[in-house]
Amino acid sequence: MTYSISDLAEEFGVTTRTIRFYEEKGLLNPTREGQRRIYGPADRTRLRLILRGKRLGFSLEESADIIRMYGTPGSNQRQLRALLERIRARREILLQQQRDLEALLRELDAAEGTALGALDALDGTPTRAAGGGRNT
Repeated sequence: MTYSISDLAEEFGVTTRTIRFYEEKGLLNPTREGQRRIYGPADRTRLRLILRGKRLGFSLEESADIIRMYGTPGSNQRQLRALLERIRARREILLQQQRDLEALLRELDAAEGTALGALDALDGTPTRAAGGGRNT
């Protein structure tokens, strides 16, 4: 089965410019009939993997490294191990970012509480009920 650039763009919800960009980077290799690009099943799979990597937060280079392992002898095990390593590294980065955000939110809550308390002291009107603070 073959696909046109517009077929792939529509299927994956990307622009044709995006697909041409991945082609320029050497990640997709369509054949040509005149000016027309013809993509095969391997190109479709590569595009799906690139977009999945993007959703997972991988850089294009990280996705490309994993994709380039396809088609080499014994690559499935090597590819899967590389993917697992990148997934674990990405997860650790996200968990650290989550911890950092939680700490920042606690600091914001404390600063907000201090400011609300100061306002209450100045005008004698409770401001907490006006919508301040997080529900944690």
